[in-house]
Amino acid sequence: MTDISSITSELIKSVSFFKPETTLTVGIILAILLDLIFKKPKQIAGYFALAVLVVTGYYLLQQSGAEIKTFRSLLVIDSFGIFMKLIILITTIIVMIFSFLSKELDPKNSRLGEYFTLILGMVFGMFLLVGSANLIMIYLSIEIMSISSYILAGYTREIRRASEASLKYVIFGAVSSAIMLYGISILFGLAGSLNLFDINQQLISGNLNTVPVIVAGIMIIAGFGYKISAVPFHFWTPDVYEGAPITITAYLSVASKAAGFAVMLRFFKTAFVDASFVSESWHLIGNFDWHAVIAVLSILTMTLGNLVALWQDNMKRMLAYSSIAHAGYLLMAVSVMNNTGVSAVMIYFVFYMIMNLGAFFVVQIIADKTGSEHMSDYAGLGHKYPVIGVCMTIFLVSLTGLPPTAGFIGKFYVFTAVIKGGYLWLAVIGILNSVVSLYYYMKVVRNMYLRQSDAVTDKVRFSPVSVAVVIALAIPTLIFGIYFSSLVDWATHSIGIFIG
Repeated sequence: MTDISSITSELIKSVSFFKPETTLTVGIILAILLDLIFKKPKQIAGYFALAVLVVTGYYLLQQSGAEIKTFRSLLVIDSFGIFMKLIILITTIIVMIFSFLSKELDPKNSRLGEYFTLILGMVFGMFLLVGSANLIMIYLSIEIMSISSYILAGYTREIRRASEASLKYVIFGAVSSAIMLYGISILFGLAGSLNLFDINQQLISGNLNTVPVIVAGIMIIAGFGYKISAVPFHFWTPDVYEGAPITITAYLSVASKAAGFAVMLRFFKTAFVDASFVSESWHLIGNFDWHAVIAVLSILTMTLGNLVALWQDNMKRMLAYSSIAHAGYLLMAVSVMNNTGVSAVMIYFVFYMIMNLGAFFVVQIIADKTGSEHMSDYAGLGHKYPVIGVCMTIFLVSLTGLPPTAGFIGKFYVFTAVIKGGYLWLAVIGILNSVVSLYYYMKVVRNMYLRQSDAVTDKVRFSPVSVAVVIALAIPTLIFGIYFSSLVDWATHSIGIFIG
């Protein structure tokens, strides 16, 4: 009887910390009902979804400073997880605003209830993934977010390339999930538990055979690599990014990556780090060099992403390969496996969110007007529409990592973490890759200011709301390039409350 009482008490306590996810669950159900009941306005589910996200954010902020394991260590709540969830939440809100302004989604001819509902479902999956401390929970969370993203990638089903993108996404997703699930089964067979804390204790005791643990770990990393578009698990990215609606492409490039990096960091910190050694650097269990594995992934990812981006003429494909390259920069910080590296990842993601979403939104409003995503359509844009041209230049300069933009600060902290960790050679490779990226980003700037074309005619006009959104994203891209200490302090404080 006492056991039942304690279990009930623990469950009630866990549910009280599950308010953000509960809000999303209720919101999904109500959004579906609202879309079915009310025929007008057609975007009522979207407005309701925005309200749900605001309420979710309120409950999320209420958890600030928490450090707790819930549902028998299935999920954990800590400041690191809250930080990453806020990035996902803010990204979702911004992308929903993009969706209201998108002509590609065409709300005149189709209802968008399912679209906004699926985005809420994806947020729910990502929230679970960020806090997962159990291997089966990690797998289920990835599947929840993946199923929603598969459908969203092909949402504009009347466009052939969207259906193709969705199919490719499903196939690659199924393969990566199978590899990860096989790795999970090996680790479960060895440790007799799916809980990362239990696996950690088994590793510390030395009861597990090293070779199968390494094989299982690499297979699980392959699953994470798929979500963050790391080479060689990146093959789906260019085609899916090109075929999906621009709003979803922008969303996948930021939110999905944030969740993927969060679970990768938690996996290593919880399962492979000896918590009895309290220090800045993580004391990895065993003799296998996980630093080298992640460093190699980092080099392959940023090098391939930047080199292939050089040849792209489609803006979405160029930004897709750019997104792969940025995953490589982030993996540099992961490879050092210390608190400084984790805080660098967190800082970089905030800046990456702003500048990357800004660049994608400019691509969206140009595509809505011209019906094309080709780089040549940007010829003369800087002269005809100075505000849009200047803002796009700011986003691209920031993505390159040049001062005085937020992107420079993000890369500065990543490179600093890598150099402090003793990987100077890796930082040099990262800097060389940044130099390469300058070429393809500046190709767009060259077209906007040094090429003349009638692709963007004088008859084209951007709505005041669209211009305001572009400016609203460009301003913090510049401000964070100068005033960033508060964000750095927040990220550093969050690492202090990182359950592992």
